[in-house]
Order: sequence, then C-alpha cells, then structure tokens
Amino acid sequence: MKAIIQRVSAAKVTVGEELISSIGKGLCVLIGISNEDNANDVDWMAKKLLSIRLFEDPAGKRWNHSVVDQQLELLCISQFTLYHRMKGNRPDFSKAMQGPDAQNLYNTLLQKLGSLYQVDRIKDGKFGAMMQVHIQNDGPVTLEIESPPQSQQELDKLKRANEHKAKSKKGDQQGQTKKDECLENGQ
Repeated sequence: MKAIIQRVSAAKVTVGEELISSIGKGLCVLIGISNEDNANDVDWMAKKLLSIRLFEDPAGKRWNHSVVDQQLELLCISQFTLYHRMKGNRPDFSKAMQGPDAQNLYNTLLQKLGSLYQVDRIKDGKFGAMMQVHIQNDGPVTLEIESPPQSQQELDKLKRANEHKAKSKKGDQQGQTKKDECLENGQ
C-alpha cells in the first residue's frame, strides 16, 4: 500500500460541482492499493499516517507533532494510478488492485483510521469517481511512503486468521439457520 502525503492548510474534493469532503489544516493523503496488499498493509498504513510527525509543536520545533497530537484532520483519496508502470509512453495499472477488492481494502483503511483516532476527523473522496482535488499545500511538504514487503510467515499467519474468521462466520450462519428452523417449527 502506497501513500502520497501532503501537509495542507486546507483541502477539498469535488465531483463535478458537488463538494464531497473538505478539511482545514491536516493531511491530504492519496492512497494506492496494489494486488498484493492485505490487512497487514492496512494496519501498517493507518498507524503510520496517524503517527508521522510533519507539524511543529507549540515551541516551534519542526517535525515534532502528528495529526493526532494536534487533533487535525485527514482527507484520504483512493488513487489507483500510484501503482503504475510505464509501457513506453503509456501507463499500465495492472499492479493496482481492481474494483470491489480495492474498495473493500480502502474502506477497511478508513475504518481502521477512525477506530485508532476519531471517525469525524477522517474524510474521504468518492471511490472510483473522477474527482477534483483542491489543496493548499503547507510548506510545501509532500512525502511518499509504502508498506513494507511481508514475510511468508506473516502471510501464512494472515491466511490462518482469515480461515478461522470464515469458519466462525459459517458456524454462526449455520447456528442462525437452525434457530430460524426451530422458530418456524414452533420449538
């Protein structure tokens, strides 16, 4: 998972003439999701975005406060073009995760940010839309970060956790079905 982080004094996203989201001082973050990204990347990215120190403290010391320290806002925007490679003069986006899978992982990131911080301070654009992003870059400060590659051990652990979750969900559904059948039969 990749992010282009811009420290802003203000930012907003519009689709056509419709205002989708806006923030004051904080971070505007373009989020790219690759085919290989998973829940581990979401966790890493959420923690990094909330802890990265791009603001000065009250004493004027630069690079000393995060958005959390100053209770600022984040505007996240899905940006599949971050995972491009050039084929001649034409960009190829085959490394970017597509459609519903990308949207689910992006929404998971937004939920994770909200759970680690404050839901009302996390804003986003409109997934899959042709958006206009208006920023007042503060500094300017722009950084790129990317979640680190995962070891096979980490991938195996995530796979086991997902399998356990799927079994639990299936068991819950079977239990609900039996409960519904009993209710229908008057038991």
